[in-house]
Amino acid sequence: MKIYKLRFWVVFFLMCAVLTFVCSFVPVARFGAVFLGILTICSGGELLMIKLSDIYKPCEIVAKIGEVLFSIFVASFVIIQFFIFGGEYTNEEYKNAQYILVLGAKINDDKPSASLKSRLDKAIEVSKENKKAVFIVCGGQGDNEIMPEAIVMKKYLLENGLSSDRVLVEDKSKNTIQNIQNAKKLYNLQEYRTAVITSDFHLARARRLMKLYGLDSCGIVAKTPYLGIKIFSHLREYCSTLGLILTGRYF
Repeated sequence: MKIYKLRFWVVFFLMCAVLTFVCSFVPVARFGAVFLGILTICSGGELLMIKLSDIYKPCEIVAKIGEVLFSIFVASFVIIQFFIFGGEYTNEEYKNAQYILVLGAKINDDKPSASLKSRLDKAIEVSKENKKAVFIVCGGQGDNEIMPEAIVMKKYLLENGLSSDRVLVEDKSKNTIQNIQNAKKLYNLQEYRTAVITSDFHLARARRLMKLYGLDSCGIVAKTPYLGIKIFSHLREYCSTLGLILTGRYF
């Protein structure tokens, strides 16, 4: 039995180590590198404890605790991914929304990233179906950004046909919670029918937060443009969703 455990942890350790190394050279996958790096360290520790378990009794105890924690991690990861994938759909009620939040994402200099462009293109598409909706672009300035995301977002929408009276700005937020809180406070959204546009992997959590802050939880899917981005975004979304669950804000 021990030999099979050792083989499993050796393979898992090497797999995580290789992926961590590769991801560390890809800017869009930096969070994936951190996530996988933690798994590499933990799996290496577990492997060491199993090897020493025949010599030191405490190591055997630690190894068993590690197995339990790993099982909990795997179970939570699967369950949360079920929630995330289950939220990747559009609510048709968006056609009656008076205000639609477009959540921000990374910008590259003064241009939207691929993920952000997908959200903005969806907003343009929706603007033709719901001709009365006003769009609120949400996003402050990140540490590695030269301007607030919302400024770039508004510029993109105006350049692609939306009139200035249909685009409002929330440019102080740093995360999804602040996106929604700030937009609600600035434009008294609790008095209106609302919807939210964001990436597919992000939509389940965005809906929960819209509801948490007293807004309509109507979601509109913007497809993630590349498989690699989607995979690493699901890793990040696991951590964010887990945080909401553990703090009692998801259900």
